Amino acid sequence: MELMRKLSKPIAICLSFYMLMLACPYHSASAAMIGTESITDGDRNQSPRDYLNNLLAREDFQAALISQGIDPQEAKGRIDSLSDAEVNDIVNKLDQLPAGGFLGELLIVAFLVFLILLLTDIAGYTDIFPFVKK
Repeated sequence: MELMRKLSKPIAICLSFYMLMLACPYHSASAAMIGTESITDGDRNQSPRDYLNNLLAREDFQAALISQGIDPQEAKGRIDSLSDAEVNDIVNKLDQLPAGGFLGELLIVAFLVFLILLLTDIAGYTDIFPFVKK
């Protein structure tokens, strides 16, 4: 039993580290300052159908489609077959989607890992938290 207690703490730490690494993004984001004119002028001259076609032309978007099992040429054909009202609805929904959302998922995963480690500490399988009395 003593051997199990000695081994369980490093194993729990390694497992919690790997669980957190699974929830982390694989690449970092970079940001730069851009002018307001470049944003507003670009949107005025672009129709919603051109906007969707430009999205489909991007390599990262095509890679995301392929990872979901969707052929980019088939998606382009489907967009071309949509009516103007349907294309406007899609573009409006895309504009309303949140840009990120990773922080909320990270907090949920961190809370679940903390809860699991706390429960195993209370049950006596690990000895991670010094504030848990046995």
